[in-house]
Amino acid sequence: MSTLTGRTPGFRTALAFEWTKFAGLRSTRWTMAATGLVTVAGAVFVGVSGSLQPDDTVLGGSLTLSIVSLMIAGVVGALTVCGEYAAATVTSTFTAVPRRGRVLLAKAVLLAVLLYGVAFVSCTVAYLLGGAILEDGAYARGEPLPALFGIAALFAVVGVLGLAIGTLLRASVGSVTTVVAVLLLPSLFGPLFGDARPWVAGASPTAALEKLTQTSDAGPEAVGSLGAWPSLALVAVYSALLLGLAAWRLRRRDV
Repeated sequence: MSTLTGRTPGFRTALAFEWTKFAGLRSTRWTMAATGLVTVAGAVFVGVSGSLQPDDTVLGGSLTLSIVSLMIAGVVGALTVCGEYAAATVTSTFTAVPRRGRVLLAKAVLLAVLLYGVAFVSCTVAYLLGGAILEDGAYARGEPLPALFGIAALFAVVGVLGLAIGTLLRASVGSVTTVVAVLLLPSLFGPLFGDARPWVAGASPTAALEKLTQTSDAGPEAVGSLGAWPSLALVAVYSALLLGLAAWRLRRRDV
């Protein structure tokens, strides 16, 4: 299009291109759907099985599997760009929209909006289902608002984080592995760092999620003393920085 008209497509056009590609891929559609369904399924399982801990909240228990959904959100972000490299369609993308930073920004905005919507709806439904299934008055309800808005925002941020990782690595397997590692390893290996454990584990997206969902596992000794919203802001900051690095690398590559 840019060759025929002599003008570089604007951001809205780039966004429309990205939506067409995203909606046309079965893998991304199903992975996006799984992001929401896993959370809801987890709420039903916890409610029916009665596996919620006595000191947990309805909000935290209902969103038990939201950590799995968060990982899927990161994978969606990585596959959004890695799929184009695997199918060798990325060259066509940059031919249609030569400004590579604009392409990456359009992908990031599209992912953030879609993941925010899916996460907010699915987490809200999960909370309502959990509250309906669990014994009334047996557990503290938690504070769903404004926490649900923050949880949805975290999903959007992690999707962008996955996009940045996928742009830097370009390979699906390596990108997916890295996304999962970023989300899980700080919590798994945090105890190895002794007194620094809260700082290591507390900087991960999963720590921010545990704080926002108000689970009984979100103690300061495990996920740090930083509050839920500052933790979300921290994840957003380093995700934005990584996206900036990815944009810089993207401009310097041949493809």
